[in-house]
Amino acid sequence: MRSHRRREFLKGLTASVGAGFLFAPFADSIAEAAPGRKPKRLLLFCTMGTATQIWKPTSVSGETPTFSESTSPLADVKQHVVLVDGLPSGNPGNNHGAPDGLTGLGFGGGSAGLISVDQFIADKLSAAGVKTQIPSLLLGAESTASGGRSPYYRTDNLPTIASPASAYSTLFGSAVPTNTSSDDLLRRRKSVLDHLKNEIKTLQGDLGAEQKYKLDLHLESIRQVETRLSNASSGEGGGCKPPTAAGAEPTNPLQANLVHMDLIVGAFACDITRVAAIQWGSEQAMNVDLPEIGLRGEEHGSMIHTGAPAHLDLIKLEKWLAQRFVDLIAKLKAIPEADGSGTLFDNTLIAWCRDMGDAPNHNMNEMKFVLASGEGGYLKTSPGGRYVRSPERHERVLLSLCDAMGVTDFTGFGDPKLPSKSPLPGLAAS
Repeated sequence: MRSHRRREFLKGLTASVGAGFLFAPFADSIAEAAPGRKPKRLLLFCTMGTATQIWKPTSVSGETPTFSESTSPLADVKQHVVLVDGLPSGNPGNNHGAPDGLTGLGFGGGSAGLISVDQFIADKLSAAGVKTQIPSLLLGAESTASGGRSPYYRTDNLPTIASPASAYSTLFGSAVPTNTSSDDLLRRRKSVLDHLKNEIKTLQGDLGAEQKYKLDLHLESIRQVETRLSNASSGEGGGCKPPTAAGAEPTNPLQANLVHMDLIVGAFACDITRVAAIQWGSEQAMNVDLPEIGLRGEEHGSMIHTGAPAHLDLIKLEKWLAQRFVDLIAKLKAIPEADGSGTLFDNTLIAWCRDMGDAPNHNMNEMKFVLASGEGGYLKTSPGGRYVRSPERHERVLLSLCDAMGVTDFTGFGDPKLPSKSPLPGLAAS
């Protein structure tokens, strides 16, 4: 009887709050324990493949890398970074256009099973009650350049929002309902919280010890939401300050993506989404115009397949992209969490993912990732950075991303025949 009443209460609870605004902290609080602290958010930073010889550390002592020229900016945040290398896809002969990178499953596995890790995690979070305004935010200029694809799938390939103006409107254009002031919205939400607190107190007397404990945690999460709302109203604490609306649309796709980076950070700060991705070009092409470093051209034809073995232009581009990865960390570090649990970065896992491992040779051997998390976060980190080389399938890194976000049931994701359907050992903090 108690169990039935509790289920009915929670069902009504999620319905009364609408977009999961309240239930998300509860879901966080009752998630099963995992190695390290679970992040609240996942951010994918996705690019075309690279040349293995320019990406690898120039030397490795134990697990401590000496960063190559192309990855050298990462040395500034090495205490947060884990480089992962050597991982083959299940379809190593696949190349441009294959969906393996984020799905773990090539076209040979059948299109019906294709879902990228961002979509899979967003679905699982939603099913667990973590409902945000946008379950999965996909941004990026030119993600279909030269007839190419993005790495995001939900059976069919998913495009990104290319226009910063459109992205801004989607994220922040309707933050407050028409004819409703932010103060009115705050009072309305607080009245819902007051009602729910009273309901919880009434229910507590009919529950067993374990269920009462979980409801106590829920009550504490409501207090945190109240604090977050008050801080948002007063402008104190937290960082929910929407970016300034985009002005003229950038004609340079790389400059557009710099705006997209700020929009993702703003969406995280305002809890509009928990899962986001930024895509740099497509898997076929990325047009580069970076006069500040003397670099112009198209990544695929004029950098990956031209200039070997030195790949001097590709090194310049990869170094520029690595600096953008570092910039994202800095932006997230600069914004405190509304609930006082550190900064946005402390509660975010960032993963630099690629469509293939060895781009000049068009194969999916040597798949590469750069992972980064905050202080005491999910990753096992080291002051000098970490380099992990593994012969395991790259899908296991994608499963680590799932595990980091509290998703431990992998049914429906990736290759059902994967011999070890579990996260990659050694990535998570113990």
